[in-house]
Amino acid sequence: MRVALGGTFDPVHDGHRALFERAFELGDVTVGLTSDELAPKTRHVDRYVRPFEERKQDLEAVLSDIAEQYDREFEVRTLDEPTGIATEPGFDVLIVSPETKDGGRRVNDIREERGLDPLQIEVVDHVIAEDGDIISSTRIVNGEIDEHGNLTPDRDGRAPKRE
Repeated sequence: MRVALGGTFDPVHDGHRALFERAFELGDVTVGLTSDELAPKTRHVDRYVRPFEERKQDLEAVLSDIAEQYDREFEVRTLDEPTGIATEPGFDVLIVSPETKDGGRRVNDIREERGLDPLQIEVVDHVIAEDGDIISSTRIVNGEIDEHGNLTPDRDGRAPKRE
């Protein structure tokens, strides 16, 4: 199977790794990585996003490790529009997170308009951080958690409060 998924992946975290692992379980993977122009438009919050080449380098390192475990191939392509590569012929499955499920439906609407078969939509649940909330890049950038969902110490070096 040919599997597609897309995102900004800044920084890559265990929630992203769950998406990648499911993708590689199913087949060879093409990842659409948001361009420098698209990345700020797809964010639900206003925050800095690292340049494309930096994000791509980090993403490829993570994908290489996971692809090797599953003996699969992968490709990273530039994503210039939100529905991106998945509207092209040649894909069978689209991996999405719960908040991008509607985008997956939109992809299939576009595919239908273009005379293409719909993609199988695979929704991968969020990975939960130590505090019971989801792991997200924004929380990592804000210093709340690390890439694995562990609570980070307060800026003054004290251990985080547990609830």
